[in-house]
Amino acid sequence: MKLAIFASGSGSNAEAIIQSIKVGELDAEAALIICDKPHAKVFERAERLGIPCVLFQPKTYSSKQKYEEEIISLLRREQIDFIVLAGYMRLIGSTMLGEYEGKIVNIHPSLLPAFPGLDAIGQAFDAKVKETGVTIHYVDEGMDTGPIVAQETVSIDYNETRETLTKKIQQVEHRLYPKTLQKIFSERKVGGETNE
Repeated sequence: MKLAIFASGSGSNAEAIIQSIKVGELDAEAALIICDKPHAKVFERAERLGIPCVLFQPKTYSSKQKYEEEIISLLRREQIDFIVLAGYMRLIGSTMLGEYEGKIVNIHPSLLPAFPGLDAIGQAFDAKVKETGVTIHYVDEGMDTGPIVAQETVSIDYNETRETLTKKIQQVEHRLYPKTLQKIFSERKVGGETNE
């Protein structure tokens, strides 16, 4: 299974996935990282990990469709089977969804459907809920609305800060995402869906 990882920020989930591949826990190949922010820290991680990281800036395209078409042409050249969103901070449009239907997953730092969208950790913290968590789901045209594949709860302690909560959630993300991807890919192999 040949993966493209999409990231907009520091790339810690991207690194967790790539490290899982390197140690043999995730049976896949991370072919490249796609990033939409020129100064994102993921570029440094990608260089250190030896994975090509390609910048696509939406503002330089006349439309979302053109932006996604350009990305798709690279994904086709690289023969990408599956897209993994790892902190990619923009909605996937119909062009990409049409090309990779049922082959795009996302990770979100809450127990969806609670706290969708931006700053889910902050939303949960401000709502003073007792628990939040991590969700891995397939991507559809909505905001964090696709079919859920896996969830794990994270408790919010009475003395929790945003920083400590963020750390707890990231620890779960870095373990749960590679494990869930392996489950998805194993099931696809059994079902004969892979194009390897």
